[in-house]
Amino acid sequence: MTIGPIHHVAIVVRSIDEAVPRYRELFGLAPEADPVIFTPQRVRLCFLPTGPEPAARIELVEPVDADSGVARFLAERGEGLHHLCFVTDDLPGTLEGLVAAEAELIDREPRPGAHGTVAFVHPRTLSGVLWE
Repeated sequence: MTIGPIHHVAIVVRSIDEAVPRYRELFGLAPEADPVIFTPQRVRLCFLPTGPEPAARIELVEPVDADSGVARFLAERGEGLHHLCFVTDDLPGTLEGLVAAEAELIDREPRPGAHGTVAFVHPRTLSGVLWE
């Protein structure tokens, strides 16, 4: 089982509208598109490319529902790193390998994500970091 490059690093923010100007000012990063609501997770998302494809993106994640998992994360931990997302060309096979290695999965089956199908590995599996 292998994984590819980092697709994005997700950062939870209170407000995308307030965060984007700071990323632009400090690093010259600009959104690749307007922020969108991702209804299944009850969040607003905005991706900031760090360079030409296949460079990783910064994903800004803003909760839009006080009862969402991201809202709970924000309330408990404040703004900051939420997860790392890696590319794989065989998500079902990767999940099978993780199950065989006794990794704790949040998703045993792929589910819809902002850019295709995704699955999450519980932070207890990998040094407290959520992996997508």
